[in-house]
Amino acid sequence: MEKEIKTISFTVIENGTQIPIITRHGSYPNLMYLLKEELQLESFGECGGVGRCATCVVKTTGITGNSALKERNEPVTLSKLGFDEAAIRLSCQIYITSDLNGAEITILEI
Repeated sequence: MEKEIKTISFTVIENGTQIPIITRHGSYPNLMYLLKEELQLESFGECGGVGRCATCVVKTTGITGNSALKERNEPVTLSKLGFDEAAIRLSCQIYITSDLNGAEITILEI
């Protein structure tokens, strides 16, 4: 019996434009890679996803579960730039899981 693969749906806001995203669990290593590929973002995720450059900063609303937690280099990198709001995240530190269902992700310019 085949296992059903559930889709993950969320909205990305880039320059005021809402873009619906439909993907699957694990289809990209993390949100940064999805955004970079799907939206063709230049100068986004320059460190390759290790949480050090902060070129992939996003504001999140509606992320649930473990994906809502900041771990690894993320808190330090964001604090160096003066970001202390819980909703401000590095997209490279958010995995593509069902925690993103219904979320809204706004790409920030830094």
